Amino acid sequence: MVIHGLQKMTLVDYPGKVAAILFTGACNFRCPFCQNASLVLHPSSEPAIDDDEIFSYLRKRKGMLEGVVMTGGEPTVHADLLEYMARIKDLGYAVKLDTNGYRPDVLRKAVEGGYADYVAMDVKNSLTSYAATAGIEHLYTALIEESISFLMEDRVPYEFRTTVVHELHNDKDFEEIGRMCAGCRNYFLQTYSDRGDIINPIFTAPSQEEMERYIRILRKTIGNVSLRDR
Repeated sequence: MVIHGLQKMTLVDYPGKVAAILFTGACNFRCPFCQNASLVLHPSSEPAIDDDEIFSYLRKRKGMLEGVVMTGGEPTVHADLLEYMARIKDLGYAVKLDTNGYRPDVLRKAVEGGYADYVAMDVKNSLTSYAATAGIEHLYTALIEESISFLMEDRVPYEFRTTVVHELHNDKDFEEIGRMCAGCRNYFLQTYSDRGDIINPIFTAPSQEEMERYIRILRKTIGNVSLRDR
């Protein structure tokens, strides 16, 4: 596992825990609004952090940190992800997995094997609009549905989240998302913002009115829907 970034502490990325964040490279999506373009498109050109440095830091911070977030890029594209998560858990940390849900086989192994203590899955859009939003021409939405259904079995604490882009999302999309994720545990909306390193920097943020309307739509079928700052 090659780690390209370490955020030494976060109070918001792992609900209820003080955590560190590890950033993997590469991704099986090409979301045009992605804010980690370098990690996704050219991971080998990004600096790597030595494992000894990472695990030395985690050992020293035991007692102050409670969890580690595995994010990317897309962690599930790496064959040694579960082994890496096991090494972190052996230090006594809880592990949160951020994923786009396109590898339900890996997601299932992470949860059933006890490697992931919390999962955050990005729901990019309605199934109708998924391919365009994920930047993949031939996208198998059945894999997304499989991951959603698996997480909703409540085997592990989880959340679904959508980064809302003015040009890519509309009322109809959220009506469909609401049906697809009806009754889920937690759903968060995040407002898109251009913070640099965007794959295709042509997009704009939705208005506050749009965000409030999308929240109302989701709340028809989902009990806990919130707006989260990115």
